[in-house]
Amino acid sequence: MADEDACFSCGHNERPDLPPRERIYVGPGWRVAHAFGTALPGWLVLLPRRHVTALDELTAAEAEELGPLLQAVTGALREVTGCDKTYVALFAEAEGFAHVHFHVIPRHGDLDLELRGPRVFGLLGADPARSVPDAVMDEIALRIAASLTVRRETAGRPRT
Repeated sequence: MADEDACFSCGHNERPDLPPRERIYVGPGWRVAHAFGTALPGWLVLLPRRHVTALDELTAAEAEELGPLLQAVTGALREVTGCDKTYVALFAEAEGFAHVHFHVIPRHGDLDLELRGPRVFGLLGADPARSVPDAVMDEIALRIAASLTVRRETAGRPRT
């Protein structure tokens, strides 16, 4: 069995019927989704649309798309959630999730000090009863997608 066959991300990338939370952005090389199994609304994931397990495997086009997309996503996340900061992390080591993916995590000023920095991952893989409901993820996703549309139109131009 090929790595792609067992890859959760690749399986979702191929689906034509993704809900809003799974298709905040779908570009030539990347897709943005709301993370599932998190207790933190607005926890996003950026992932390549093809199977990639290390950053040095990105094509030049994928790498070129990544920087502006990451900037736009963090800006839209701050705009929509009102967070003070965004954390960005890449591990891609969990079973079934070796596919490169960046976690883009909103950090609000009132986040418990015990959950700041890398400890924020204590909010991922949460008790299903504490996980952000699908309807809330979809609502956040639609708001972020709308903000990203505006940002894509102004990409590459200096802000005034």
